[in-house]
Amino acid sequence: MSHKLSATATSRPNLPLKGVRILSLALNLPGPAALMRCRQMGARCTKLEPPTHPSAPVGTPGDPMGLYNRAAYDELHQGIKVGQVDLKTEKGQKALHQALAKNDVLLTSFRPSALTKLGLDWRSLHRRYPTLSLVAIVGAPGERAEEPGHDLTYLAENNLVHGLELPPTLYADMGGSLMASEAVLLARLAQLQKGKGIRLEIALSVAAGYLALPRTWGLTQPGAAVGGGHAGYKVYPCKDGRVAMAALEPHFAKALAQEAGLEKSHIMAMFAPESHSAIAHYLAGKTRAELDALSVAKDIPLYTLANAGG
Repeated sequence: MSHKLSATATSRPNLPLKGVRILSLALNLPGPAALMRCRQMGARCTKLEPPTHPSAPVGTPGDPMGLYNRAAYDELHQGIKVGQVDLKTEKGQKALHQALAKNDVLLTSFRPSALTKLGLDWRSLHRRYPTLSLVAIVGAPGERAEEPGHDLTYLAENNLVHGLELPPTLYADMGGSLMASEAVLLARLAQLQKGKGIRLEIALSVAAGYLALPRTWGLTQPGAAVGGGHAGYKVYPCKDGRVAMAALEPHFAKALAQEAGLEKSHIMAMFAPESHSAIAHYLAGKTRAELDALSVAKDIPLYTLANAGG
């Protein structure tokens, strides 16, 4: 399944990066996901990967993502020109600088020390290519950019890991990729306004922190409105599965309360234990098909699911 930027049937796709040339050296997930997003916005994208590891099968990409999940790698790189270059060699450096001279934005995911070793620290890069912008994806900001880390550690740092279960998706990586594509837009705007490139740093730990803000604010803490305290905003069992109920706003909550036989549906009433009990009892007697029909008939936001593991 392709995840493209949406456009209405009667409008042309919005391509704010049409004609912008992006060179990426970024590996794994955040960089390629950002590059995919930029391509969807019209950018002309090229990626240079390291040579395939000697122990990997012939034809395997140099990006480790090609080993972890080839289907994901293939989707991430649709429409992107990919080459393999050993940046540690004279030949690789020559190929790199030939590419840099032809591009508007460089996207990286190295630690600052690695960029310096490759001659790609911002001072050197900006002196040689004054119109080129750098979007540097790092793990953590500032001095912490040299620390080892991954999506899981950045989520844990921001109180988004609970128990021993892994999070259901790579929130920091994907959030960081969106921030990186946003940074490309900002860099391009600066280039058009000032005629020179800028450097922008995107830290995955900061992306995780941004995604964690609703919890930091208390919105999703246990007992809060969207933390299970409001009877209209919970996951309940139903007759043949589960239902994600999202009747939070007063008019949605009123419709649900009426269906469940509750006399009161104002905001505070929906926090009362009897409201939770009545709605749970009502939903437990309904099938997924009945609840899907209810959603349409009564304009109640919900989504039915199979039983966990089903």
